[in-house]
Amino acid sequence: MDLRKLKTLIDLVSESNISELEITEAEGKVRIVKSEGGQAMPYVQQMQPAPQTMVYAPAPAPVAAAAAAPAAPVETGHVVKSPMVGTFYRSSNPGSKPFVEIGSQVKEGDAVCIIEAMKIMNEIDADRAGTITQILCENGQAIEFGQPLFIIE
Repeated sequence: MDLRKLKTLIDLVSESNISELEITEAEGKVRIVKSEGGQAMPYVQQMQPAPQTMVYAPAPAPVAAAAAAPAAPVETGHVVKSPMVGTFYRSSNPGSKPFVEIGSQVKEGDAVCIIEAMKIMNEIDADRAGTITQILCENGQAIEFGQPLFIIE
């Protein structure tokens, strides 16, 4: 990534309400985090086979949480993943019953949850018929794109 592009990204983060921005391209990965004073600090990691070259600007050190995290349990069955970033809801209204429970039979196309993104409620449908064996998110939880939501067997 050339320096002009990096400078533009830093200025963009500094002038916006964004607190963190991460971009991955073929030639590297850039993570820009806004500090307490509103100044954006980049962390640039070049993608090279070996050895890896890392260029640091004054930014907080990356946390090695991935190495310390326990191994995720192996899931069997079909995983329904989030198609977007948003907030996970198990029912259409706070007082109504959830779309599905563990043990619920679903057909392809049945609504299984709602993901709120930018004040829009998006119904997420089962992409396979079967039985819900696991619900992997909590109601009201912020979720990422591609995050597993349900296991269907």
